[in-house]
Amino acid sequence: MEHAKYPKNTRKRLVLASIFISALIVSVAQADVIATVNDVDIEGSVFEFYLESRLQKPLAQVTAEERDLVLQELGDIYALTTQKRATELSRDPRFLAQVELQYRAALAQLVASDWLNSNPATEEEIQEAYNSQAALGPSLQFKARHILVETQSAAMELIAQLDSGAVFEELAQANSVGESGPTGGELGWFSPSDMVAPFADAVAALEDGAYTKSPVQTEFGWHVILREDSRKNEAPPLESVRDSLKSNVEQSKFQRYLEQLRTIDGNSD
Repeated sequence: MEHAKYPKNTRKRLVLASIFISALIVSVAQADVIATVNDVDIEGSVFEFYLESRLQKPLAQVTAEERDLVLQELGDIYALTTQKRATELSRDPRFLAQVELQYRAALAQLVASDWLNSNPATEEEIQEAYNSQAALGPSLQFKARHILVETQSAAMELIAQLDSGAVFEELAQANSVGESGPTGGELGWFSPSDMVAPFADAVAALEDGAYTKSPVQTEFGWHVILREDSRKNEAPPLESVRDSLKSNVEQSKFQRYLEQLRTIDGNSD
């Protein structure tokens, strides 16, 4: 059989290329082994997972110094766990139970994430959840001021002054121990759910422009409340709450999936 003939320089380049390719193949084959401790290999996938979880940042942001420190730490773990005594301890029933539970918990989390990724909330489900929440919301928002004092008698005295024509804002600035005192007790617009129940109930019972004729007690002290205005409560734009609605819908779907698994004793595809 006749062999191809190459010029001398060409043969030299082919030999060098062959050596480079062989070295590259060996490098790729060994690339997944980061280090060896007591004849046990630390695989690249294990090291990278430990690196990310240990430093809590992407691999691309890890410095060479951090990689070396974490590798030394992981090497210590391998050194301890490859001792003869470690092999003996690994047979302990409580240790085996702990490993089993950790394995099951990690696998369950992986399965749950996979299920959620495969069953995302649909646009129709998000819209339905939005409509349901909007329907459950309070019908009104209120704008109010209040004067917060420490005793019931002090609150009653302030109400008496209001009955005599005192200006609410001025009384708040002079007497309120609350954070809104300097601004005349101004609270701005709020929904009833934003306030503690006794306060919200008292505001809801007032007419616009009226103040409470009896002190209102909450965990913060005693209040005299002026309801300045009210308006129809409008649901927030869908886009502003989309992420939370999507998460709630998907969690509800996953809970129903778990209930199905419990019903059939976990024997599910």
